Amino acid sequence: MIDRRGAIRFVLAALGGASLSPAALSQQSFQRFIPLLVDVPGWRGLAPTGRAGAGGSVITATRTYSRGEARFVASVLSGTASLAGNKRSPKAPIDGAHKTSTIDGFQVTTLSTQPFILVAVALGPRADFSLLFSNVSPGEAMALARKFDWKAIQALTQ
Repeated sequence: MIDRRGAIRFVLAALGGASLSPAALSQQSFQRFIPLLVDVPGWRGLAPTGRAGAGGSVITATRTYSRGEARFVASVLSGTASLAGNKRSPKAPIDGAHKTSTIDGFQVTTLSTQPFILVAVALGPRADFSLLFSNVSPGEAMALARKFDWKAIQALTQ
């Protein structure tokens, strides 16, 4: 015999899920990255934000941190061509130190200009984790980038 209460609960739950707005679905898609935008000791982190494009084709999750005059923004970008893994040359020359290396199996590109430092970690062909720093030394920028769990972020982009 069918459990009527169980069946009714199932139907109501299914209808509730189907009635979620696109904004609610968008929020759910980036929410999985929020726990990985961790608190960093000595830095004040604002509330993480995120969004997803139509159908979840592009998902971003971002958190901004500050310490006095120093700032950085950590961002996960999933569902688009990788920026860090892109082999194409820039269309315009960029003044500053540019370096690509492999760290823990990830291709990491750093670009240092005055006054910014960009650290971009290629998580796969369609995902990146990037950090943009202001008023931070290159050594500290890389140390801060390593405080995030790149492998866990990568696992959520698959």
